[in-house]
Amino acid sequence: MLTKLRTLASLYLELGPRWSAFRLAYAFRLRTGLIRLQTPQYAWVDRPLAMWLKPTIPSESDTYSTWRKTNAPAFFPNVGARSPRPDYGNTAIEEANRLLGGELKYFSREYQKTGFPPNWHKDPITNYQSPIDLHWSQISDDYVIARRALALPDEAISMDEEAASATNASHSVPFGRRHRDIKFIWEPNRFAFVYTLVRAYAIAQDEKYPQAFWQLIQDWAEHSPPNTGANWKDGQEIALRLMAWTFGFYAFIHSPSATPDHISRFTQLVAAQAERIHANIGYAISTRSNHTISEAFGLWIVGLLFPELKDAEKYFTLGKRLLEEEAKKQIFPDGSYAMYSLNYHRFILHLYLYAIQLGELNQLPFTIYLKNSISKSISFLSHLTDPASGQMPVYGSNDGALVLPLNNCDFTDYRPLLQLGSVITTGKPMFDSGDWDEDVYWLCDTSPLSQREMARVREKSQSSFPHGGTYILRNTNSHAILRCTDFTSRPSHADQLHMDLWMNGHNIAIDAGTYLYSGEGIWRNGLARTSAHNSVTVDNKDQMTMVSRFTWTNWAKGKVLKHTDYLWQGEHDGYKPVRHKRTVTVLEGDRWLVIDDLTADEPHHYTLHWLLNDVPFTQNKNSLHLNYEASTYKIQIGLTSGEGKLSVFRADSNSTYGWRSRYYGHKEPAISLLLEAHQPAASFWTFFGFENDSAEPYLTQIKRP
Repeated sequence: MLTKLRTLASLYLELGPRWSAFRLAYAFRLRTGLIRLQTPQYAWVDRPLAMWLKPTIPSESDTYSTWRKTNAPAFFPNVGARSPRPDYGNTAIEEANRLLGGELKYFSREYQKTGFPPNWHKDPITNYQSPIDLHWSQISDDYVIARRALALPDEAISMDEEAASATNASHSVPFGRRHRDIKFIWEPNRFAFVYTLVRAYAIAQDEKYPQAFWQLIQDWAEHSPPNTGANWKDGQEIALRLMAWTFGFYAFIHSPSATPDHISRFTQLVAAQAERIHANIGYAISTRSNHTISEAFGLWIVGLLFPELKDAEKYFTLGKRLLEEEAKKQIFPDGSYAMYSLNYHRFILHLYLYAIQLGELNQLPFTIYLKNSISKSISFLSHLTDPASGQMPVYGSNDGALVLPLNNCDFTDYRPLLQLGSVITTGKPMFDSGDWDEDVYWLCDTSPLSQREMARVREKSQSSFPHGGTYILRNTNSHAILRCTDFTSRPSHADQLHMDLWMNGHNIAIDAGTYLYSGEGIWRNGLARTSAHNSVTVDNKDQMTMVSRFTWTNWAKGKVLKHTDYLWQGEHDGYKPVRHKRTVTVLEGDRWLVIDDLTADEPHHYTLHWLLNDVPFTQNKNSLHLNYEASTYKIQIGLTSGEGKLSVFRADSNSTYGWRSRYYGHKEPAISLLLEAHQPAASFWTFFGFENDSAEPYLTQIKRP
């Protein structure tokens, strides 16, 4: 009981009284069923198109269709046009044909057999089907068999389980029960495949693609009546669906398969989903996250593109205001992001860039402040991106979201975002021409880019992003990226003092990623824990207290003590009274030395962990040799005093050691190198160098700060 009271107190102090009051009120609405009265279930026929339109707009299918085609607000000009670049669609056609054959790509990675149309309520991994007749507030995203053991069954659990803990702290999810992740149900319901159908149609001009679009929307509506089932429970999912739907709507509205009934029904479906977002927007605002931005975007885009709706002005005004406000709240002055997640940062930037361009097309621009914030974000991410591969560290939560899949690049490639963001914010590309240009074609009405046409923007090197807690040290052909921050918003991972190391374009020391939010046992967001990061754990504990999959309390405070061109030093207080200080030194010739000092009055169990990229390796006493084709890198670790236990794991079946995840729901082997010690104080050292190097000369020469 005392621990739970401390948890509640920590939540109150870190998130504030307004958040606490709202969550308690929201819990009351859920428990009493009030929210079911505020967003009632009904059949589509109960609210025909005429109920949603302004009185002056014709509602009969033929006349409305004609009115709509004549009065539609502006959209991206190339959407619906024939593409001048066949290579832009060279993967889209294959993917679109697989969709029509009943295979759907999940999280931009693996195909699953779903049928065509898919079962919109079924998880293809576990074959579990969510309830199709319950109100959305009665469906949990965690699908524990005994889900009603929790006081809050639904959206409070879906995004923030701490609300459940706060209102019914005496109950918990039974251990050992099977969890099913609702994201595997939501993934097809985001309709990201619409972008694939549009891209395939632009190249092949085959009517089967717009026909599939209309068929899939019709089938979805038949199986998802308003406010019923899992696909109505999350406003963010609805907003992303509306974003994809409207993209396809503008692309296919003039195709022969677009009947007046299709067009009028489409607007009815859009109106109902916008109403659902608006009715519960308060919850999204309370999350202080990308949910606020995405749901605001959903309202904004409906208000902008469907001015014939009677609530269009209300949606547009609120959506735009929230988008402006959240840019100020969630994008830090140095361009980093308040959710401390690089994938979520890409997520919100795609929404903002999309909105900026669409607003300009309709002479309804956003403020200069918002545009400058987006520009700073693009610059921030550019410093973390390897220009040869487009990859960057997998910091923070990574749920596989890619809301603008408009190119042939891999999910891990950030160049499409950076190229688009650079063109929109500076008028110039960041990279030479490549597959990453396609987003610019779709959104900017720009011919295929070339270096001859537009001089590239070359970002000046920057090494410190203190608001987001990201720091860079550079060597000749290598660089280290470090995490250290005094959290001002909710942490994503317990990753203070984590370090990624890139040598000659290879990500040697890596971040584990996420894998699953709702996995079983150790895989219940297990890679968010400190033990999965390149840092030190004390007594096998996390740096902070995990009270739910997404919520940490007792936030560890990080502090940078020194940062020069050749040295970085930081500490955090997550293990009080133990103090953890890390010092990273740049050595000559792309060599690195890392010192972890831990001090305490009594003995503790200390574990230094390094997660390394999975390549062939050999072990020799206290070192590993990673054998790449062109180079062999040496990682050597030890203690300056005392004895330690060295362990190496690859894809360990009993722990999260030796695993990484670059794509949601997919994990792959990695190499975990551990050194453990039990003593009052410990000083670990780690040397990164080359095959024939030895750490000893550097240990004796280096001056300890």
